[in-house]
Amino acid sequence: MTTTPTAPAAPAAKRDRTHYLYIAVIIAVALGIAVGLIWPDAGIELKPLGTGFVNLIKMMISPIIFCTIVLGIGSVRKAAKVGAVGGIALGYFLVMSLVALGIGLVVGNILHPGDGLHITDAIKASGHDQVSADALPPVDFVLSIIPLTFVSAFTEGQVLQTLLIALLAGFALQAMGSTGQPILRGVEHIQRLVFRILAMVMWAAPIGAFGAIAAVVGSAGVDALKSLAVLMLGFYVTCVLFVFIVLGLMLRLIAGLNIFVLFKYLAREFLLILSTSSSESALPRLIAKMEHLGVSKPVVGITVPTGYSFNLDGTMIYMTMASLYIADALGTPMSIGEQIPLLLFLLLASKGAAGVSGAGLATLAGGLQSHKPALVDGVGLIVGIDRFMSEARALTNFAGNAVATVLIGTWTKEIDNERVRQVLAGDLPFDETTLLDEGDDAPVELPEQGGEKELAKA
Repeated sequence: MTTTPTAPAAPAAKRDRTHYLYIAVIIAVALGIAVGLIWPDAGIELKPLGTGFVNLIKMMISPIIFCTIVLGIGSVRKAAKVGAVGGIALGYFLVMSLVALGIGLVVGNILHPGDGLHITDAIKASGHDQVSADALPPVDFVLSIIPLTFVSAFTEGQVLQTLLIALLAGFALQAMGSTGQPILRGVEHIQRLVFRILAMVMWAAPIGAFGAIAAVVGSAGVDALKSLAVLMLGFYVTCVLFVFIVLGLMLRLIAGLNIFVLFKYLAREFLLILSTSSSESALPRLIAKMEHLGVSKPVVGITVPTGYSFNLDGTMIYMTMASLYIADALGTPMSIGEQIPLLLFLLLASKGAAGVSGAGLATLAGGLQSHKPALVDGVGLIVGIDRFMSEARALTNFAGNAVATVLIGTWTKEIDNERVRQVLAGDLPFDETTLLDEGDDAPVELPEQGGEKELAKA
């Protein structure tokens, strides 16, 4: 009987250690900013530290997505549920992308931040250098989702390819019924291993944060910030308004949740994104935390990975304001009739560039090259501050995907509202050591009949 009080004490101690980890990240960010400002050349040389850490996280994304989707779909009897989740998710992503474009359009036309700037030949060349050959036209993009082999979906790091393989495997296990239970047990054990490795990798976060921030500050410098402050601040304000007014209102009206409470629950993920300038660094943890929150595995497994390619609210706002900024800076301001077709084209182009490194700037340059080539000259104007704007892009994209997961779980009735209240109130803390809910060691059980929805278990 005396062992029961000691059982909860061990996890508490582990969680305390992770608190020190994120305090170390904050300190590392401050030191990185100082190094970037005082010794900019040295700061730029530290970039591999940040790149290495983000790559460590990225190597975990494909196995985590695969395990999450296979376990979620394989444990649900009705395939129609999964199809409904996917359809609702894609419809929601399209609508929110249009809303984000609209907000950016309004703010950009009010601010006119590009007025009075001058373009040099060097800036023109810099703009053309940003046009990426990696962005694909729509048909080629759809074909690129199909991997060359079953295994290459994991080795090439393509999220949508992994998503396709995981969906096929999940539906196959679903059709196998009880025969597939041993495979599901094996996948669950692999998931535990992968999340435990991710928890170990996270201890390198302070080093990665220090290198990433030092490189960003060192390469941009104070001068770039001063000259483009209006655009950058306007973009940040627009992102804040979108997140807390549009997304916050939807979360309150549809799910009955306070967006500040949800973001407090996701505070460590926001800090991770802020310090690495990459929303991908928080993707595995978002999957784990949304499942812990009480959203079902199928909803999390489909909404989060798909959202990272198609629900890019921050990128939409960025492309809108950047396009208007460039047009004004070149002395060729666009009328509303010219702006809307360009922005709708960029909306489609952004889907074709899903997964392209530095997708925000590359997509903008590639879209302008295809639809309005004269504006590509001005892309070089924002290269200097693109990294700072990518912070807001990544944070807004992440916030949009977190809110989308809760909303889609609510619409499909695939969310445990009582558990949501307990988790957000702090009664069911997230286990930072395993990133999984392991109340017992029993692997997932297939439902005998029915089982229309499988909610994440405490």
